[in-house]
Amino acid sequence: MKKKTEKNSVVKMGTGLPVFNHHAAGIDIGDTMHCVAISDGLGGHEVKTTSAFTCDLHEIVDYLKINGITTAAMESTGVYWLALYLLLEEAGIEPYLVNASHVKNVTGRKKDDTDAIWIQKLHTCGLLQKSFQPDNEIRSLRDYTRQRKNLILLSSDAVRRIQKALELMNLKIHTVISDILGKTGMCMVKAILAGERNPAVLSLLCDPRIKASEEDIIKSLAGIWKEEYLFMLEQAVENYEFHQAQIKSCEAKIQTQLLKQVAMVNQGDITCLEENSKKKTKPKGKKNQFDFSVSPYLKAITGVDLCQIPGISDVTALEFVAEVGVDMSKWKSAKHFAAWLNLTPNTKITGGKIVSSKLMKKRNKAGQYLRQAASTLSTNKTPIGDYHRRMRGKLGGRGATLNTAHKLARIIYTMLLNKTEYNVMMVNENHENYKQDKIMKLEKQIERLKKAS
Repeated sequence: MKKKTEKNSVVKMGTGLPVFNHHAAGIDIGDTMHCVAISDGLGGHEVKTTSAFTCDLHEIVDYLKINGITTAAMESTGVYWLALYLLLEEAGIEPYLVNASHVKNVTGRKKDDTDAIWIQKLHTCGLLQKSFQPDNEIRSLRDYTRQRKNLILLSSDAVRRIQKALELMNLKIHTVISDILGKTGMCMVKAILAGERNPAVLSLLCDPRIKASEEDIIKSLAGIWKEEYLFMLEQAVENYEFHQAQIKSCEAKIQTQLLKQVAMVNQGDITCLEENSKKKTKPKGKKNQFDFSVSPYLKAITGVDLCQIPGISDVTALEFVAEVGVDMSKWKSAKHFAAWLNLTPNTKITGGKIVSSKLMKKRNKAGQYLRQAASTLSTNKTPIGDYHRRMRGKLGGRGATLNTAHKLARIIYTMLLNKTEYNVMMVNENHENYKQDKIMKLEKQIERLKKAS
């Protein structure tokens, strides 16, 4: 028989929140002004407000060191936080970059100094979580890869303007040949800009591999030659070539950074790259690929070959590693890693019931790269491709892409954490279990049908 508790009993409870960070500071970051809040040791707070110049950032760091601060939480939008974050790391003060939505519920009026005090209070009680930040070398690689991605987007915009200028002149050559940026297309465009207007002469520039008939090519090169449209075409071509030159320069920086990281990992030994350079490499087959082989660099840095995973190309592997790094110990498990990539639903439970199960509205670049890789697996003949098709029949295209990206994330996490190469048995075991379960269900269904007949 259970002992009944008396309604008038007195239960002793602790007062206040426990203090985890005794020497903590809260910083509200702005474009032109920073507010730093620390404890005054008497139950109150001391707030220092400075400008955002570099000398002021050094002043903030010295101020925190003088007051014995060991960790500082900062809340910011944009990239205003990065300079102070790096200075705090160099000074030995552990910086916490926190999500602005986690600290927005400040009581009272909204002001910068009260925001800093609120951040300091939360950080002192250990209620703030640190946002993921890679180390300095991975951060440099990430900046270069993001810059290359932006240049490719700008270059594609120039291509659209080239096609628009051709349409305005009613030149249909970009609809006849498969690629206006290929050898034939660019030769014709540059000949037009040089003053050639005769379709028959322009058609002689065709590569023998062009499948379109000569008659269609000549018809597509007869246009309306207006000066303003030719000017638009000329500027679009110049813009495209300028961005292509910038992409090549960016790729050279990426190769230098990769070589530096390989030397750091192998203690200056880069013979593995020299041996690979002697091997014959396949010619460049797709657009927006690197001019050099990326796989050897990534294999030397990560210790595994991520390109062996179906759907993961050299570019995808490089961009993914540039975003997350190679240290998987920063995440508790593969489950936490997939959640950070925003590849799992944000399930909300109240009263023992699931009231919401939607993806969070946040953009994680590494997660997006895995989604793009997963979307290409619909015709893949490996067990991962079978899994994608099975999920597509069950959840639709979007759900199949998300579930397959989640599986790719768990595979990558396991490979980087344990330094083990990709093995098809990682996925094949679950696939075989699924087939056996399906066989058993069909056999039971056949038995029921036999009994019914």
